[in-house]
Amino acid sequence: MGDALFEIDPDIRHARTLPARVYSDPDIFRLQRDRLFARTWHYAGHDDLVKVAGQVHPFTLLPGALDEPLLLTRDQKDELHCVSNVCTHRGTLVVEGPGHEQQLRCRYHGRRFTLDGRFHSMPEFEETASFPSPADDLTQVSLGLWTRFLMVSLAPAMAFDELISPMRGRLDGLPFRELVFDAAGARDYLVNANWALYLDNYLEGFHIPYVHSSLATTLDYGEYAVELDRFSVLQVGVAKPGEPAFALPPTHRDHGRRVAAYYFWLFPTTMFNVYPWGVSVNAVTPLAVDRTRVAFLPFVWDASKRDAGAGAGLDRVEREDEAIVESVQRGVRSRLYDRGRYSPAREGGVHHFHRLLAEFMRA
Repeated sequence: MGDALFEIDPDIRHARTLPARVYSDPDIFRLQRDRLFARTWHYAGHDDLVKVAGQVHPFTLLPGALDEPLLLTRDQKDELHCVSNVCTHRGTLVVEGPGHEQQLRCRYHGRRFTLDGRFHSMPEFEETASFPSPADDLTQVSLGLWTRFLMVSLAPAMAFDELISPMRGRLDGLPFRELVFDAAGARDYLVNANWALYLDNYLEGFHIPYVHSSLATTLDYGEYAVELDRFSVLQVGVAKPGEPAFALPPTHRDHGRRVAAYYFWLFPTTMFNVYPWGVSVNAVTPLAVDRTRVAFLPFVWDASKRDAGAGAGLDRVEREDEAIVESVQRGVRSRLYDRGRYSPAREGGVHHFHRLLAEFMRA
């Protein structure tokens, strides 16, 4: 894969966007699995999934891209773990469904592990030489916890704290411990487009006046702001007069600013959208080169504020985004289009994402 394909000028005034081929080439999508997805952090769930000692929760990390069977556990010392859910004997899935366990036991040949993944016992192995060894433990997977939210990485190229420190600094003081997951309000959306096109769209407010008429009535487009950090982008939506906004204390850096929403994107697939009513987590799963699943996961701390302002009508906004992103996917297949240019005023977040993607794909 030629490096020239992933050259993005650091000066947005001169830069050209990613080549169209990046969004449609199955070979590039396959390369992204190891170069990008395996080396970055992804949303894994919330702490209620493993709330009490002995609780276990199996899941697959990025089905369609990584397809990695993993297991969240809380051991008897009340410590959280993420381990491989693949038995170190013959590769069977160890835990098939969520529940409560004293130990982990493979149903194929009876190998047992403690809840932190350490090998415990195995029948009929008395004559096996040099057994057990560390290779018989379930592989530990990097696990990060921010407030109520769990993220994992198979081989992280950056520390978890480096990834989330901008969110910690901006959102400390909000009532995250009061959040309640609204399972009935959760939605999965299937988008017939490349995962990176979906993120391109998310990372700019440029399209709001043209695509989201309802959102445009609540946000002050002229005050919309974008802030870049090493592995994240923050978009700050400012409310128009009379629209709902955070009541921020005098010590907060945004005090006096009518903030309607904080839109945090964590490279490459996770978004935390924070509204006066709570948090909408958006988790992107790249299913194929031209097919993406986006999970909308609402966590509520003040239901009375849910039906007004920038955090209302999220289903409509998402469907509008789907339609435009799918239109772009059809367009980037054109033989007559290669790459475009950026608006320095409005597309700094997209440019930042493209530079990060290029950095990892050249690695």
